Amino acid sequence: MTTSNWTVADMPHLEGKTAIVTGATAGLGLVSATELAARGASVTLAVRDVARGERAARIIREAYPGAVVSVAKLDLASLSSIREFSSVFIKSHKRLDILMNNAGIMGVPQREVTADGFEAQFGTNHLGHFALTGLLLPLIKKTPGARIVTVSSNLHKTGVMNFDDLMGGVKYKAWAAYGQSKLANLLFTSELQRRLVAAKVDAIAVAAHPGWSNTSLMMSGPMKGRGAFMKWLGQSVTNRMAQSASMGALNQLYAATASDVEGNDYIGPKGKNEQSGYPHKAGRSVAAKNTTDAKRLWDESEKLTGVSYL
Repeated sequence: MTTSNWTVADMPHLEGKTAIVTGATAGLGLVSATELAARGASVTLAVRDVARGERAARIIREAYPGAVVSVAKLDLASLSSIREFSSVFIKSHKRLDILMNNAGIMGVPQREVTADGFEAQFGTNHLGHFALTGLLLPLIKKTPGARIVTVSSNLHKTGVMNFDDLMGGVKYKAWAAYGQSKLANLLFTSELQRRLVAAKVDAIAVAAHPGWSNTSLMMSGPMKGRGAFMKWLGQSVTNRMAQSASMGALNQLYAATASDVEGNDYIGPKGKNEQSGYPHKAGRSVAAKNTTDAKRLWDESEKLTGVSYL
């Protein structure tokens, strides 16, 4: 793993490659989609709000007039939406070089559920991307050197897999649910990589985290329903202390494109406490290395989503 200060200037040319970025209307997703398109990739913005997606696409095209960008509706909190998106994408594309599982929600104060009855954070952050990856796998298998990049969080280190109450139906705590979902992202990545190798698929599964980055997650998650002063205070602290979304997105862009990335790598900022800085190989919690939990989570995810693969 390189120790140099890797930036988007170090990204390779991506002409002829195809990418999907989930949650690409703002923050890390918009930065990632922009930089992939700037290097020549054909990028699909997979988004809940198509109108916002079209605005994001215009921003990218204005910055890079030659960019090839399209917008497609994808609600990761709905298995039917995931199935529809995947079916249409497979029919209209011959390859998928980069699947960036970026979208997510964070610290939702009160327990919410997805269209399929899953706890919202676990359902969106993990199960939605689990199902999406599996449904797109036929295309990934046709693409030599494909990469599946899943965005986790430093807060995975607080996570515990509560297999007796995965959906927080017995006891819901916002940050515990978030930590579990981000731990699930890493367990999913390691088990996916193991299965790709076993099936001799020419693709790798990797993960990344952005440190503390200035995105809209704070306002749409833990500050949801709070008063104007608390929202102002939370955003003010974030503005002062967090690194930019452009810096945070470097980690997932590195994971998606750098030549020295290997299967099951986890990329994050190399600054103090991995809160900020340039990309490097990040540290995992002991729980994130638990292969028994990784296999159990995979089995549970197949049962819950009805999507089985590898």
